[in-house]
Amino acid sequence: MFQEDHPLSLWLMKSEIPTIRFLTLTLLMDLPKTHSKVQEAYRSIQLEGPVPAILNRQIDKGQWPYKNNYYTPKYVSTHWSLLLLKELLVDPQTPRFQDGVEYMLSATTNSIQEHGNQPTPDLQCLWSNIIRYAIFAGRIGDERLTMMIELNARSLAENQCICKYNNYLPCAWGVNRVMWALAAIPDEKRSSTVKGGLEKGIQFMLQQYDLLQANYPSPENKVHPLWFKLSFPLFYQSDILMTLRILADLDQLGQPAAQPALNWLESKRVKNGFWRGSSPFRQRTWPELADKEETNRWVSLYAAWILKKAGKKYDQIDPK
Repeated sequence: MFQEDHPLSLWLMKSEIPTIRFLTLTLLMDLPKTHSKVQEAYRSIQLEGPVPAILNRQIDKGQWPYKNNYYTPKYVSTHWSLLLLKELLVDPQTPRFQDGVEYMLSATTNSIQEHGNQPTPDLQCLWSNIIRYAIFAGRIGDERLTMMIELNARSLAENQCICKYNNYLPCAWGVNRVMWALAAIPDEKRSSTVKGGLEKGIQFMLQQYDLLQANYPSPENKVHPLWFKLSFPLFYQSDILMTLRILADLDQLGQPAAQPALNWLESKRVKNGFWRGSSPFRQRTWPELADKEETNRWVSLYAAWILKKAGKKYDQIDPK
């Protein structure tokens, strides 16, 4: 684990974003949630920085702009704001967050029913992000969420998230997002469909194709330039860092096929022991997500945690 006086720890703890401080204490320093510093950081998440700023921009019960249009504008409307609040670790019982989740589950029920009747349901990125923040809100057991989970797990297991936006080919971004959603379901609550979907997803990302080469199905076999950047936040997109985060959540970093990507991530560390990050949608989302240095902190936090969890060298200062 990282010591409090490690240069990376010290730099991360200087962040103006309380979530980064909280995750540094819990993910890297392994402090329990009962520790006074952890509790202080969690209180700060709710009281200062991006979480209260985003909550305060709610324009109607459960909605951010535009009213009655949860998907646009990207990336500040209701759906995206809820996704960000989950990533930032809003208190899941916060009424405005709960109102937003309820709005999204109600607003998408008919669409989910329609997609469930299609032989190859799509829009997995959308449904999966909703699943992720709805589970975070404690909605497991809600019939609307269960329907969404089963639809996505079936899509993952049966057709690897075929998507019309990927020329009706299996979609690595979709597979990643579905796995990210299903990973949030506690083991004891995973249905056979969910378990089968996760197994197929891991096979797709690591065995059928190569994570580092990114030779996943795509029109004209082109690799999206985002894949090899280290970005935060991402919305429906994906990259190697996001994939490794998901594999870490699923305790799959020990897979032999994941090792080249882990070595690549280790090699991306710069001389000071940190990582350089990208925030490709900074101008299109809430400004409180912060500046370049905070983006570097987000990426460094997750990169170090992934390498730590994988048993790799995660705390070197001058690796080159």
